Amino acid sequence: MNTDHIEQEAREAMAQQRQQEEHLQQSMLSRSEAEVDTPPGSHTAEEARELMIEQRQQEEQLQQSMLNRSAAEVGLSRDKFSQK
Repeated sequence: MNTDHIEQEAREAMAQQRQQEEHLQQSMLSRSEAEVDTPPGSHTAEEARELMIEQRQQEEQLQQSMLNRSAAEVGLSRDKFSQK
């Protein structure tokens, strides 16, 4: 793998994360608007917590994926260097 490929994957991962965050913000805004019109005691707060947990898990998966890719690239670079 070359660095251009790794950089492209990192950019794509960051763009995907940005889209997920925008989607989450839009969902939270929609739910907040709905909560204003919903009587107290509804399940909106629980749904918001679940959505936040889901986002956190997605972010952790993205970070782990990026770490794995970086580690693999470092491993490849070290292998190439040691062969010279």
